[in-house]
Amino acid sequence: MKTGIKILIGLILLNITTLSFSQSKIEASEISEKMQWFSDAKLGVFIHTGIYAVDGIGESWSFHNKRILHSDYMKQLKGFTLNNYDPAYWAELIKETGARYAVITTKHHDGVAMYDTKMNNLSIVKASPAKRDMIKPFFAELRKRNIKCGAYFSLIDWSNADYPGFLKDSSRYKIENDYKRWNSFRDFFQGQIKELTLGYNPDLWWFDGDWEHSAEEWESQKIRKMILKSNPKAIINGRLQGYGDYETPEQNFPVTRPKFNWWELCMTSNDNWGYQLDTLWKTPYEIITIFVDVVSNGGNLLLDMGPKEDGSIPEEQLTIFKELGAWNKKNGEAIFNTLGGLPQGHYYGPSTISKDSTIVYLFLHANVSGNIMIKGLVNKIEDITVVGTKSHLTHKVVGKISWSSVPGLIYIDVPENIKDKYVTVLKLKLDKPLKLYRGYGGFN
Repeated sequence: MKTGIKILIGLILLNITTLSFSQSKIEASEISEKMQWFSDAKLGVFIHTGIYAVDGIGESWSFHNKRILHSDYMKQLKGFTLNNYDPAYWAELIKETGARYAVITTKHHDGVAMYDTKMNNLSIVKASPAKRDMIKPFFAELRKRNIKCGAYFSLIDWSNADYPGFLKDSSRYKIENDYKRWNSFRDFFQGQIKELTLGYNPDLWWFDGDWEHSAEEWESQKIRKMILKSNPKAIINGRLQGYGDYETPEQNFPVTRPKFNWWELCMTSNDNWGYQLDTLWKTPYEIITIFVDVVSNGGNLLLDMGPKEDGSIPEEQLTIFKELGAWNKKNGEAIFNTLGGLPQGHYYGPSTISKDSTIVYLFLHANVSGNIMIKGLVNKIEDITVVGTKSHLTHKVVGKISWSSVPGLIYIDVPENIKDKYVTVLKLKLDKPLKLYRGYGGFN
């Protein structure tokens, strides 16, 4: 594979005068094979499903923060029906968005398993009217559509009597005073991980809650080895106390490009992870602009949805997914299987680069028209097209001095009538692999 993202970032940080992508080749063996699909995927769907949807309250944290009694929270088990749950419909909707993977809650901090666990009786199979395993049929439908399957799993379990308690402030016990009890809990939650590993074989593990204890206390290394022994290609997120494969910042987008090899931004579609009566929905425009910004910076977007207790999906969520899917269908070549874009300063907006670095994609927010500018492009542009259309655009170079190696400024005229209603994408075909000037001007 040519032009790996690690090489790209490394050269940028060197701040060398000329950055040549044609010299930046990386052997496939240098990037873990199992991470390649994740790097190419760009978009995943996060699903927070649980009994908290019955009353539309915060998942687990509502009783942790004393907004509701734990006993009242658990009463929601009686109202969790899944009467309208259609895993095939869910999987088809996810495919329509363009997402390459999906992550679903198998157990949140409340300890309620969404699958048929044999480790205790606290599951929707045994303790709710749903009386069915959500995970197995959903994974089966995803795999029919070649979508990778991710399992969210909370290490902490605030309903388990053998767990020390909330945020280390516990009236139950302290680990150092009762290792036998802690070992009992470790056997329990590791037993659930083993169940999911052997019975469901997730492609990706999305752990949560690791902040409450150390890697040694969790036995993180043991957990990783157990997962990879069963499935050597499984990917693990960064919330396993240093034993994960990629980082996952939450909600807030990093201002500068993260230095991680692989990362994803997990973000809600409104202001909540699970289903609530929430009117603060993000618009399709906001979701798409966030998405292209993430991809431009070399990451993935893991976009959340919170289904209702009966398994149906809010209309606002459907609108977001369908609009995102339509935009991806038109502009997907600039998103999927690409690399993070131009370093800051060359173009004032998101961008991506083809893997062979001969194509640069520029993203223009909906209201952008007129002249846009690119700085420091050494290459000649052979053609400019508007992705998803047959339109060709013209450009001109200004400020180029014949005796200087410093490239001129490139201006592209973007007419009003070619604009996408959300984000317009320009495709710049270069004469050779991308080469950027990174100096300070003058006589060099």
